[in-house]
Amino acid sequence: MLRILIADDHVVVRKGLRQILTEEFLAAHIGEAADADELFTRVLKEEWDVVITDISMPGRSGLEVLQQIRQHYPKLPVLVLSIHPEDQYAIRVMRAGASGYLNKDSAPEELVKAVHRVLLGKKYITPALAEKLAETLDQDADKLPHELLSDREFEVLKLLAAGMAVAEIAEKLALSPTTVSTYRARVLQKMNARSNADLTRYAIEHNLL
Repeated sequence: MLRILIADDHVVVRKGLRQILTEEFLAAHIGEAADADELFTRVLKEEWDVVITDISMPGRSGLEVLQQIRQHYPKLPVLVLSIHPEDQYAIRVMRAGASGYLNKDSAPEELVKAVHRVLLGKKYITPALAEKLAETLDQDADKLPHELLSDREFEVLKLLAAGMAVAEIAEKLALSPTTVSTYRARVLQKMNARSNADLTRYAIEHNLL
């Protein structure tokens, strides 16, 4: 029996994905997780053939959990389905070990196609992502400032740029305010920015929000 685990903090999204997958994989057992911690717990305690997860969920970073899953189960296919455009997160999640990346606006047929492909042990890459990956092969020296940030720093950048306070970010990411302040300082330094307002302007100019 095919076993699929869906992780998303929105019930409606999980139910929609379940319906799409049930229509294609009639006998599949489909489990659900509402946040990153539940996702990792279920991966550790149960056997799955494929995981479909968002990366923006309450608690720990989805990228962090992805890396942890890779450490424990390197052969488990993890398909990332996110609201974020490919040019923001796709390369990061692929480098973190994802088997594929899809935007939530993708048609149901694309999701089914992606699941079939990763179940074969292959990567699922859209034409747009393939082009983006090709562009990065010789552009390391020409990267934009935000592309040089670590995954956690990039996440903090986006939240700061969106107007969230350090305490709010700490609660959202399950970190201490001191740790978030440290990340903020690193981001400001690497981005050559003086304030959160500078980060907001940068994020708007580069379509990060």
